Amino acid sequence: MKNKLLLVTAILFNGILAFGQEVNFEEYDLNNGLHVILHQDNTAPIISISVLYHVGSKDEDPERTGFAHFFEHLLFEGTENIEKGKWDQIVSSNGGSGNATTDEDRTYYYEVFPSNNLQLGLWLESERMLHPVINQKGVDTQNEVVKEEKRLRVDNSPYGKFIENIKKNLFKNHPYKETVIGKMDHLDAATLEEFIAFQKKFYVPNNAVLVIAGDFKKENARKLISDYFSTIPKGQEISRNFPKEEPILEQINAKTYDPNIQIPATMIAYRTPGLKNRDSQVLDMISTYLSDGPSSKLYKKIVDEQKQALQVGAFPATQEDYGMYIVFALPVGETSLEMLNTEMEEEIEKLRTNLISENDYQKLQNKFENQFVNSNSSVEGIANSLAEYYMLYGDTSLINKEIEVYRSITKEEIKEVANKYLNPNQRLVLEYLPEQNTAN
Repeated sequence: MKNKLLLVTAILFNGILAFGQEVNFEEYDLNNGLHVILHQDNTAPIISISVLYHVGSKDEDPERTGFAHFFEHLLFEGTENIEKGKWDQIVSSNGGSGNATTDEDRTYYYEVFPSNNLQLGLWLESERMLHPVINQKGVDTQNEVVKEEKRLRVDNSPYGKFIENIKKNLFKNHPYKETVIGKMDHLDAATLEEFIAFQKKFYVPNNAVLVIAGDFKKENARKLISDYFSTIPKGQEISRNFPKEEPILEQINAKTYDPNIQIPATMIAYRTPGLKNRDSQVLDMISTYLSDGPSSKLYKKIVDEQKQALQVGAFPATQEDYGMYIVFALPVGETSLEMLNTEMEEEIEKLRTNLISENDYQKLQNKFENQFVNSNSSVEGIANSLAEYYMLYGDTSLINKEIEVYRSITKEEIKEVANKYLNPNQRLVLEYLPEQNTAN
């Protein structure tokens, strides 16, 4: 009886994974090039309205870094019809919440409201696109905000500059060598005209996707979208032709010093393919195998059993053009960084040499099934996924199909990808040291 119950449970669970998480959506374009995606889900009275612009730090003038992140802040300043400083007040007073994020490839704005505020959310985002007020006062205000953010999150944060140092060593030509937050002297030197030109180039309907997810009626939504967005002028076509990177053929050794830390760290990084490349999903599985949870290979060996590290991890930083695969560890006691590098390389070498066990393979598959279920469990998560799959991957339907990619990854493929990208001669080894070690 127990076995029968387990069998029934497994069938039901697999049925939920196969069918219960299907995300239905419609998509179309306005005449000005704005792409629209609608996902109707009337199970709860909430709605997410979001706009993703295809602009990130890689799109900046190398002498004016930080613009995309700066605009994440600046476009909350106000519009011709929204008084300066009132944006958040309008959202919160109508029962909503909202925010924005920027990375190397895109900037994402969103609001979540009770579903009776669809019109308000669309008006807000159309105002941001059509009527932003960009003046010197707003620029000066947000310049101070960004400087304070950099002080808090980067300059005065322990290990706050590790991504900065990895990027500048892994990338020599591509703009990924710069940080998202940028250089403060570039923002200080920028003129108002430069900020206005950046907005007019990138924050236009033909460089954006609008997503509505949640409780709404499609006919009403389509009408409101037309009312608020169809008259926004189309921008100039944007061409991108970023310089390519030469392959890394010899290990890169680098050091950096941080006054905010007492415990050194070792960071090993590899340059990997962009997010559209299937290998990036394989690397995602490899990182989960190596360091996701206390039973993962690196944690169990180096932290739990050998007690050589306080912390160890591996993660892929996937980006549109290139990715980064990063492995790091913080030593315990007298354990040297070189020893940690040896131990981590030993586990990666096993991936290059042997197939992972069937038990480990099934654990990986279960974890990715679970991640798939969780990623589509809220309208906010669905809206974000729809926007990114369309804009960055070029295939909105991946919201339902990407799990099939992970299911199709084989043990042999994991070995093959480890051999393709994770070799000692392809890596950066960064010693991240307390500042007082400078003299040694």
